[in-house]
Amino acid sequence: MAKAASRFVCSECGAVTTKWSGQCDSCGAWNSISEEAPLAQGPGKQALGGARGRRMRLTDLGQDEAPPPRAASGLGELDRVLGGGLVPASAILVGGDPGIGKSTLLLQAAASFARKGMKAVYISGEEASAQVRLRAQRLGLGDSPVKLGTETNLRDILTTLEAEKPDIAVIDSIQTMWLDTVESAPGSVAQVRAAAHELTTFAKRHGVSVVLVGHVTKEGQIAGPRVVEHMVDTVLYFEGERGHQFRILRAVKNRFGPAAEIGVFEMTGDGLAEVENPSALFLSDRDRPAPGSVVFSGIEGTRPVLVEFQALVAPTPHAQPRRTVVGWDGGRLAMILAVLEARCGIPFAGLDVYLNVAGGMRVSEPAADLAVAAALLSAREDHALPPETVVFGELSLSGALRPVSQTENRLKEAAKLGFTQALLPERSKLGPDAGLGVTALPDLAALVGDVFGAG
Repeated sequence: MAKAASRFVCSECGAVTTKWSGQCDSCGAWNSISEEAPLAQGPGKQALGGARGRRMRLTDLGQDEAPPPRAASGLGELDRVLGGGLVPASAILVGGDPGIGKSTLLLQAAASFARKGMKAVYISGEEASAQVRLRAQRLGLGDSPVKLGTETNLRDILTTLEAEKPDIAVIDSIQTMWLDTVESAPGSVAQVRAAAHELTTFAKRHGVSVVLVGHVTKEGQIAGPRVVEHMVDTVLYFEGERGHQFRILRAVKNRFGPAAEIGVFEMTGDGLAEVENPSALFLSDRDRPAPGSVVFSGIEGTRPVLVEFQALVAPTPHAQPRRTVVGWDGGRLAMILAVLEARCGIPFAGLDVYLNVAGGMRVSEPAADLAVAAALLSAREDHALPPETVVFGELSLSGALRPVSQTENRLKEAAKLGFTQALLPERSKLGPDAGLGVTALPDLAALVGDVFGAG
């Protein structure tokens, strides 16, 4: 029988190769490739060659089945992101930058579930029990009935969880877990993959909801193999800027609810507080109009959110003008600048361009194209839009404006916060009562000429 060949795995991106090299061809990381032992030739492989397996039970697509039960945590923003509450036997992965508040959020969530009668266990592999207790006391959770443990040996953790039979178990973090059947260091690709597989399997077999905390790389992706994100049922990212008090919990995968849903929290001295109306907090004082400031009405998951785009255009002392973006896609900014110059005759050569989304919010919607273009024009022409105006619409390379989805929800949210005017593309689907005045624009040239009088 031929000997199974070893394989080499990158610890940064999980790419697999047949030979070692100093640099990963997939992600470009140096000294990140290590050898993994091949899988043993077990009875499972032999069975595929001869013995027959069990016949599966198949069902019809139209068969009625009750939706999974959910347990509400009492934290409305967390329940919203989970799709209405915690589903039993689910595996959830939570990632975020160091110090952003992942442990604080999950400790508060575990305490909230425990106070509702559920049995909650918090396992920390990074901090001593005294450190976790100090955090709990600072958050006012010292009297909550949460069971606390500090361990990194996964075999001991699974044995303890099987004996305790909790409803929810928090593992902080998956990169610190160590499985004695895998010959590699904790945090390696093999250890993370094996630990995630064991914990996910345990959740399904024993009906325990397992929450895994994951570290992120400098690119913002959860460290370790991407297969971990495929194993779990829900993947959440906890985002935010260190200089801002707001934190965004964003679902990027959810088998039990809508993806791209967000929950908004505010970091306070007593922990994370829910923000029920984030639009009002992401907007600055609108009493005085300011050039370069434009309000965009966006959709995050199922929730309309108003955010403020701020632009600054200034002459550059350098040979190469700067293009600095915070909270938006830099490539899309370059596209809008090119469309403004090619289709509208508005040059930005010799000018530094700075674009910021206020409040630490990150926007990825193409519907923000028109708001960004309006902010750039407002800053360049030193002409402020009326403060009671919201803007949204997608921009094509021809300069035409394309309608976006959920127009009515965007306008209703703007009207609720006191806005009276909206700039949006033609052919947008409007209801009988939009709630505010609407200016429909056919293309970007109409925005330049009619609104700003530039060109």
